[in-house]
Amino acid sequence: MGKVYVFDHPLIQHKTAMIRDKNTSVKDFRELVREISMLMAYEVTRDLPLMDVEVETPLCKATLKMLQGEDIAIVPILRAGLGMVDGMLELIPNAKVGHIGLYRDPETHLPVEYYCKLPSDIGNRQVIVVDPMLATGGSAAAAIDFIKDRGAKKVAFMCLIAAPEGIEVLQEKHPDVDIYIAAKDSYLNDHKYIVPGLGDAGDRLFGTK
Repeated sequence: MGKVYVFDHPLIQHKTAMIRDKNTSVKDFRELVREISMLMAYEVTRDLPLMDVEVETPLCKATLKMLQGEDIAIVPILRAGLGMVDGMLELIPNAKVGHIGLYRDPETHLPVEYYCKLPSDIGNRQVIVVDPMLATGGSAAAAIDFIKDRGAKKVAFMCLIAAPEGIEVLQEKHPDVDIYIAAKDSYLNDHKYIVPGLGDAGDRLFGTK
């Protein structure tokens, strides 16, 4: 079973509280999401493999640790996931970026893929799927389905705020996927919004209603 990591770092808790505030401006909200995503990326990449390399310092030669060359792909779920990409790229600038877009069929209520563009070597990459909110878990599970169908083997999911219901669904559908969360909230209300949550992340990122 994939692990669930809930972040307790004071900076992440502080910035997450700020994005919940309904009075936070679009500009500040966008900047905070970028900052939280960058801080979370430290933990998501904690287990990247290292190798020994010989480096000549000003004093002597030394055997030191550097990344083994693990290739990473960041895949935001459109559209709100876009707000998390830049912060992660500040930390891992060599990562490739894919995109996946889903909508829910009004009759079947099943997720339908309307856009998917991934790196051609996705099967060789550690894939980090990002979306600010994990509510019902349906979209996240479907997005990971579509990404795995295209050859991805190592997948993690990263979000800012999650409901217990969404975590349960994602673990059931993808037990091999680790889940990284800035804050785990109480429940979903009747409109499938996370409580206390922060409202609609896409609208708050892009200034739409």
